[in-house]
Amino acid sequence: MAAAASLPNKPKCPPPAGLKALIDKLQSVYPDQPNPLQVTTVLKYWLGGQDPLDYISMFSNSGDPSKKIPPHWFYVSFGLSDLHGDGRVHFLDSEDNESNSRSGMGFELTFRLLKTSEELKEETENPNKRIRPPTWPANLMQNLARYCFRTGNRLCFGDNIPWRKGLDDRFDTPLQNILIAEDPQLQSMTTPFGTVDFCQIVGVTYEELEQAARWNGRGVLNYLKQDIQTGGEWWVTNIDRTLSVFDIFPERLVSLEEDLEREGSDLAGVNAEFTFREISKPKVRQPISEEDGLTAEDGQELNSLMDSMSLRSKYEPENQKCKQEDDLKTDTFPVSMSMSGSSLHNSCPVDNQPDTPDSVTLDGIELQIAPYAAKFLLLAIKDRIRHGRHFTFKAQHLALTFVAESVAGAGVTKEAPYGVLGYWIQVLITDDLVPRMIEDFKNANLDRISQLGERREFEWPDKYLKVIIDHPHGYMLPPPPMSF
Repeated sequence: MAAAASLPNKPKCPPPAGLKALIDKLQSVYPDQPNPLQVTTVLKYWLGGQDPLDYISMFSNSGDPSKKIPPHWFYVSFGLSDLHGDGRVHFLDSEDNESNSRSGMGFELTFRLLKTSEELKEETENPNKRIRPPTWPANLMQNLARYCFRTGNRLCFGDNIPWRKGLDDRFDTPLQNILIAEDPQLQSMTTPFGTVDFCQIVGVTYEELEQAARWNGRGVLNYLKQDIQTGGEWWVTNIDRTLSVFDIFPERLVSLEEDLEREGSDLAGVNAEFTFREISKPKVRQPISEEDGLTAEDGQELNSLMDSMSLRSKYEPENQKCKQEDDLKTDTFPVSMSMSGSSLHNSCPVDNQPDTPDSVTLDGIELQIAPYAAKFLLLAIKDRIRHGRHFTFKAQHLALTFVAESVAGAGVTKEAPYGVLGYWIQVLITDDLVPRMIEDFKNANLDRISQLGERREFEWPDKYLKVIIDHPHGYMLPPPPMSF
């Protein structure tokens, strides 16, 4: 990626229609900066380059103290939407009406960085000098865009992203996580190639990310915008901010807890490695025929064996068949990329079941979930299932969804509460089981288990349900910082 440079006043050829629409939009918002500094990709993505964003423009914004908007640098990307319209970057699918309504991935990234006191002083002392903004936000935006291109995952307002390192790549930077907001200055627009939203990157502390995951990202963003110390109305990121909004205003954490208890969580799921296997119900031995000596148990065991073979042949690679142990069906799945918030909900809608004749009902189920995801078990039951919702642990090739009784369109019922539908494992948590699971998970100190990686087992024998917190066999470490 090239260093920041100004665009020439008179380009040799007119920009493509998608790019021109974005440029015109920004010039209408910043008419005094027709030639902003830009970070430009030298080798374009469609020519084999690694950076999917063609350009990142950087504007100076004076802010408005009366509206809790401090002076800041404003960054905006070009490339997640379709700039060219000829398929060189974004695949054109004439049969997909939803994707056709969007330009490319349907959004661009923005970021607002608080100006330092030194930058403000230099602007005051040298009003005619063009001050160069920091360029590390361009690297942050390229990294996030690279993830979106690699996975095909779109960002949604309210998403939370555990970046797990300083946004500016410093080890000791307090802000190492991201929330996605709707840019307050740039409204959604329509280009010749479809609609474009503007997703603003907002740097947040670990506690703010945790509460956004427990409750909802939009709610925490609303808290942040109420005071200029935490970003103000336009969520301006102060990269050196050390205190969370809950440190500054403890009463907001109390309010959040009350809202969480009353309304539940908006977090639809997270990524986690897991394995499962069937728990078979006891068989009653009854004669079927005195002539052939077969019993009902023999027939049931034969059916169980056939189901086991069917499951393994469907999900296991040919060169890695699982060994059947104690009449239990076992499957393991690869490490996934993490997702959270609205993005995961959109990728795993429970009301869109796969239509497959290979759906299998299980007698009971044993789940083994990676320790780092254990802390989400209480949230899943207390703040999702208890409020009539669902919660998904998503892997690369499979998803595990806990479903409340009241969720419409689920593939499991009270009579058959455990099932495998194509790539989907569904587990119905009945109303009478909810308080029991909440009590057990509360008493277990799941946060400690997540931090220390301790093994723990929970079992509800009357429901033929068992949950083991331990590293699933064959899995690797949690996803790297780039994943979310």
